[in-house]
Amino acid sequence: MNIAEAKQQIKNAMRAYFTKDEYGNFVIPPQAQRPVFLMGPPGIGKTAVMSEIASELGVGLLSYSMTHHTRQSALGLPLIVEKEYGGKRYEVSEYTMSEIIAAVYDMMEESGVNEGILFLDEINCVSETLTPTMLQFLQYKTFGRHSVPGGWIVVTAGNPPEYNRSAREFDIVTWDRLKRIDITPDYAAWKDYARKKGVHASVLTYLDAKKENFYRVEETVDGKSFVTARGWDDLSDMIKLYELKGIDVDHLLISQYIQNGEIAEDFAIYYDLFNKYKSDYRIDAILSGNAPEEIKTRAKNAPFDERLSLLGLMLDNAGCDIRRVIQKQDELSELLRILRQVKLGADINETLAEQKTLFEKARRRGSLSLADEHCFEFILEFLSSHVRHGSDFAAIKADFDSKVTELKASAAGAGDKLSCLFGFVEEVWPGGREMLILVTELSAGKNEARFISRYGCDAYYRHNEELMFYERQTEIIKELEKLEMEI
Repeated sequence: MNIAEAKQQIKNAMRAYFTKDEYGNFVIPPQAQRPVFLMGPPGIGKTAVMSEIASELGVGLLSYSMTHHTRQSALGLPLIVEKEYGGKRYEVSEYTMSEIIAAVYDMMEESGVNEGILFLDEINCVSETLTPTMLQFLQYKTFGRHSVPGGWIVVTAGNPPEYNRSAREFDIVTWDRLKRIDITPDYAAWKDYARKKGVHASVLTYLDAKKENFYRVEETVDGKSFVTARGWDDLSDMIKLYELKGIDVDHLLISQYIQNGEIAEDFAIYYDLFNKYKSDYRIDAILSGNAPEEIKTRAKNAPFDERLSLLGLMLDNAGCDIRRVIQKQDELSELLRILRQVKLGADINETLAEQKTLFEKARRRGSLSLADEHCFEFILEFLSSHVRHGSDFAAIKADFDSKVTELKASAAGAGDKLSCLFGFVEEVWPGGREMLILVTELSAGKNEARFISRYGCDAYYRHNEELMFYERQTEIIKELEKLEMEI
């Protein structure tokens, strides 16, 4: 299965494992809950997906790479204790609590969250001395005499032997106590994640055209040659920062992340071409409805791969505005909930202190998404500003209303860009595959679907219905939240 399917399987298992009966006991006792084992090649997003799951379920996340552990750090250190048996006293060896188990209890104390995920990566690649301890852990969820707390789900991951020489094969007894999930690379599944994160448009448009270059591991005369999802993701981050700082993105940088010479060179050539399109086509002019005739003529006569790049540039430009609108919408929605409590009499100083505590606990939980972190920071800044100025509620409401007005203006601007994008595609490529691609991309993007459901887009609805996506999208759109910006 792909990483998206694996993510859903893990979430389903966690919901089942967290289920309690009427007496507050787990329906499946913790010792009988099979640890999940993710088996798959490196760099396909096993670690990243665990953070997403923890964030979406609101539980803690503690991650360890087991190749960094010794038997002592995993099992604990030996100590001598005295015990009495049959009236006689004996010295008995025991072990201190494992560093890993102790870290779980620490997180519970610091974050106030009693449910979570203990994620142990590269578990089938541990040293020989640690192997018996890990096999015991997989079978009984204990290190020495210390068990994983109830409410914490164990998820492990490992690489097949063909990708890691130190990987060990488990016996049937061990496999029979695990919930094994085999994962294979899948560009379509990764692209959903990439859209949400905002992976650089050059990466997405390149891989749209050359999906076979998304993931590759080969043995060559010079050693292993590989390209992974992690490599593309990390390269995207660096491209954004290099562009922000005015540093050239060259083949030397690309080859540090795309460790296949042929693909690295191919992408380097494409990236230069991508930037040429970005400059030549004047994307801002197109999305303001002022595309010169020569631009339209060039786009009309362009080969299909150039059209894809141009479409990707336009979607990325409009998508950035849409993501900002959705982020601000979520921030104001959460702030609105808090301010309603203030209006009902909650003390703003106490509210600020409460939000700071929640933020700190969420950070310690280890699963706070970047969007949620920005939301907390926005709320803390808003409340802190009014505490400093001793504002009354009328001033607070006026400030909030001004931010709502700014949001509406930003949404209108993003909507205008979207309309101009549809207008350009309709005029330049009438009846072509480009419209199908445009509607498909907007339908698949979570932020784009939320934006259109909230603010509308006549051209999208028209073409969506024409392309027979309407019924599928209606069900999704009905479930999307609506924001009421009035206190």
